[in-house]
Amino acid sequence: MGRITPSSAEGDSHDNRVAAMTFPMRLLASVAAAATLIGCATLTPASNSLAGTRWQLLAIDSMDDAQGTTRPADPAQYTVTFGADGRAAFRLDCNRATGEWKATPATADARSGQLIFGGLAGTRAMCAPGSLDQQLLKQLPYVRSYLFQDGQLHMSLFADGGILHWGPMQ
Repeated sequence: MGRITPSSAEGDSHDNRVAAMTFPMRLLASVAAAATLIGCATLTPASNSLAGTRWQLLAIDSMDDAQGTTRPADPAQYTVTFGADGRAAFRLDCNRATGEWKATPATADARSGQLIFGGLAGTRAMCAPGSLDQQLLKQLPYVRSYLFQDGQLHMSLFADGGILHWGPMQ
């Protein structure tokens, strides 16, 4: 199988040029096309144990030792509800946000896996000093995985950016 060079590609039909592509080039083109389609798709929830659940924020662990762990004064002021329709609804102190969510379990029992929030939109009221609303609004798009452990939901942020710890709503 030959490689396409400027001189051999001139005058060739599109089909001949595609046929002349090496396997790695065809694979790379296929992956690029799939990535483009995935980037344009809306998120759809996987069938797992997150759908229909409600959680309240217990703590935010930063991987920066200088920041450490931050705990909300009232966990019920920071909640997330995972809809079975693939929508997530957040209460972030005096603000609200909604967006799509998708979870892909990594284990048969769905104890852990990938978690992504997409298209988050929210209100922008100015909450009282000490509110965690702005910090959460910045962090939620970077959630990449989840883990159920000891009755809590732990959401890990991209590149070891931190962990959001949630407890079930009472």
